[in-house]
Amino acid sequence: MYFLAMAAPQGDQKPNATAQLLQMLAMMAFFILFMWLFLFRPQQKKAKEHKAMLTTIKAGDRIVTNAGIVAIVVSVKDKTLSIRSGDSKMEVTQASVADIIERGGESDSANK
Repeated sequence: MYFLAMAAPQGDQKPNATAQLLQMLAMMAFFILFMWLFLFRPQQKKAKEHKAMLTTIKAGDRIVTNAGIVAIVVSVKDKTLSIRSGDSKMEVTQASVADIIERGGESDSANK
């Protein structure tokens, strides 16, 4: 109701340009804050956690790649990992690791 009253001037009154400008700036600030709180901040937090997980990968860990391949890490290089899955040996980028299932022999469920 308040916004409708401000939008349509009555009679010979002129709209207050300063009030309209402040109202528009306040709404823009609200939307920017909303987007940062609910879109950008959680994504940055998730990326930081994923990066921290990638730095802890070592030989013997059981991992899952983004493609869904479950494998054991054979060796760790600067940006790549040598992994073994079944009878296959592959080299993948570290960024393709989605999760670490087991850490060098101890299962993830034992830590919980």
